[in-house]
Amino acid sequence: MNFITKLQHAWEKNDSLLCVGLDPNWEKLPPHLKDNPDAVFEFCKQIVDSTHDLVCAYKPQIAYFAGLSAEDQLQKVCNYIRKNYPEIPIILDSKRGDIGSTAEMYAHEAFARFQADAVTVNPYMGHDSAQPFLNYEDKGVVLLCRTSNPGAGDIQDLDVDGAPLYERVASMISNSWNNAGNCCIVVGATWPKQMERLRAITGDMPFLVPGVGAQGGDVKSLVEAGQTADGTGLMINSSRAVIFAGNDEKFADAARAVAIETRDLINRFRK
Repeated sequence: MNFITKLQHAWEKNDSLLCVGLDPNWEKLPPHLKDNPDAVFEFCKQIVDSTHDLVCAYKPQIAYFAGLSAEDQLQKVCNYIRKNYPEIPIILDSKRGDIGSTAEMYAHEAFARFQADAVTVNPYMGHDSAQPFLNYEDKGVVLLCRTSNPGAGDIQDLDVDGAPLYERVASMISNSWNNAGNCCIVVGATWPKQMERLRAITGDMPFLVPGVGAQGGDVKSLVEAGQTADGTGLMINSSRAVIFAGNDEKFADAARAVAIETRDLINRFRK
């Protein structure tokens, strides 16, 4: 099953557009886990076990694992999700962007080493930097377009022949790069007007939407701007607000409660 089909099934099965980001910040991990040599894996495992029926995807952020020299635990997390919840897509959030054989190795890392279903990629070095990822036609390639950070407009809003650069990027991805139908774009929850325009440009292409929760994106506005005609089309990510909802032995229960609340809030505004 390719990534897009797997995502569509998860949208339907769990009636959810919620993507939970797995960002295991050591400083925020529950104290009772920190003596465990597999603390990062155990934390993510319990989050996954408590939320797997509420999400359309998981998005582990590689930097939080690599910064702790815990790539082996990231691999264990991916293996655990694939074995126990194979219907839930894994999006490796690594925002890779390079050329030639280096890009090929980054693609190999995502799809062979970690066996993710999709990976985030920075397209601003051009098509040859994305092609090694696109060559994995059964995998998702989630390309940065209009990101959620405050400085996004410094480059992404630059005028290119009368249109902002991010619109040109979206059009290029939709019309020239998506030959296998495996592209998605990243559109920040903090930019609903831009999201509406990007939906018009890209049709039913899935959007990964960061910025809900800790970054303050408005759920009603983004759902109404970004959903497709069938009420899907979005992977609305929440990381810190869900996974760090609690900090004691019942942290996974707290994560589940916030995930339910967030999923239900999203669904309130779906078609």
